[in-house]
Amino acid sequence: MILLTGATGYIGGQLLPLLGQRGRTVRCLVRRPEALRHAAVAEGEACRGDVLDSASLVGAMAGVETAYYLIHSMGSGAGFEALDRQAARNFAAAARDAGVRRIVYLGGLAEEGPDLSPHLRSRHEVGRILRGSGAQVVEFRASVVIGSGSLSFELVRALVERLPVMVCPRWVRTLAQPIAVQDVLAYLTAALDLPVGESRVYEIGGPDRVSYADIMRQYARQRRLSRLMVPVPVLTPRLSSLWLALVTPVLARIGRSLIEGVRSPSVVRDDTARSIFDVRPVGLREAIRTALDSEEADFAQSPVSELAGPSSARRDGASARFGNRIIDSRSITVPVPPERAFAPIRRIGGTVGWYYGDWLWHVRGLLDLAFGGPGMRQMRPDREEVRPGDRIDCWRVVAYEPDVRLRLKAEMRMPGRAWLEFEVTGDQRSSTIRQSAVFDPRGLSGLLYWHALRPVHVKLFLGMLDAIGGISSGGAGMA
Repeated sequence: MILLTGATGYIGGQLLPLLGQRGRTVRCLVRRPEALRHAAVAEGEACRGDVLDSASLVGAMAGVETAYYLIHSMGSGAGFEALDRQAARNFAAAARDAGVRRIVYLGGLAEEGPDLSPHLRSRHEVGRILRGSGAQVVEFRASVVIGSGSLSFELVRALVERLPVMVCPRWVRTLAQPIAVQDVLAYLTAALDLPVGESRVYEIGGPDRVSYADIMRQYARQRRLSRLMVPVPVLTPRLSSLWLALVTPVLARIGRSLIEGVRSPSVVRDDTARSIFDVRPVGLREAIRTALDSEEADFAQSPVSELAGPSSARRDGASARFGNRIIDSRSITVPVPPERAFAPIRRIGGTVGWYYGDWLWHVRGLLDLAFGGPGMRQMRPDREEVRPGDRIDCWRVVAYEPDVRLRLKAEMRMPGRAWLEFEVTGDQRSSTIRQSAVFDPRGLSGLLYWHALRPVHVKLFLGMLDAIGGISSGGAGMA
């Protein structure tokens, strides 16, 4: 039996199916079991609990041989060190009482010292507390993790995407050994094969020793963005965090802790992990390429509702993110079965039109023609059922499931890439139609384009969705 904490988080969510593939029974400790969406949990069980509630850990630890501790409280703001300390103490005590044989913990890589940031100091302290449980603790200290969703990677992404000219304080010259998330997961799963013995700390990183500026340059190169970096001699962590909050609002709450952490070099000084584990981490270039390719593959294979989450669909259009993509989603419910709800979607475009604001579509098409694009041509296949590859006016069909889903990709010229997706779910009594506009902005010009046109898009897409709902329900009331 394996106990997995952090199963709804970045690392834990990807580790869960890998543990299931190893043939182990996995019990996931989560505060909200309903948040677990991964199919792999079917091979184990979800257990409601919280590491800050010691009583809830008693049942969770029962029968557990190996426990993964993948939790931190940095997102809680001030006081996160005390929360981390209490959570680790509760977990260590529960593991000791239950006779857990091994704890696998993922911490942060940095050399001990008086200048260590509060975040990294807390990560190291958690490891020491867990070792007090009496169980074998396998502690991996990782350098910068490269992967969509990693805080450090999202920091790099946000800065490079938003800033054509970057004012670079001294911390961007800090050395690190970035490691691909796939390699971190390989280490975490390989820990299961270790013989039970003494606790050990393993430092893990990729083969390249580079600065944060080097990581930014490599990301910009792969995204085909031209960026100018201007070094400045002084920019305190506090000023850096305020600057970061302005350009990357998503990281504002943890900005200062993150900046203080990246001031400390995260390079491997003890490469014991290389001789103990059969893991050969890839270099920075391949790690970034894999991260971006994985996003592409996940986006291509998954409905938008799975990527953005069910709560992101509001009538006025709620913004969510998947990687660099901005998702603007809304939904309505109609009193008809899915095949009727999908019927107007199946016929969209061409001579039928787009159900609302057709003149706006034509104005956009004329502008596109003026800039050398294909424009808005009233054309689509001479059949209701479309196929991937078919063209519908200024869109190309990239995914189609009859009565379920239609995804279109824009072919007009714009500073980025855009998709429009319709999804229908329901039963014979009612159906929910979900409409999602997705935009992958290319640099600052793409972001400006998105925000400048968003008021028009909200009105246009809301009118289109209402019209589709009215046609499919034959004028019946909508919710």
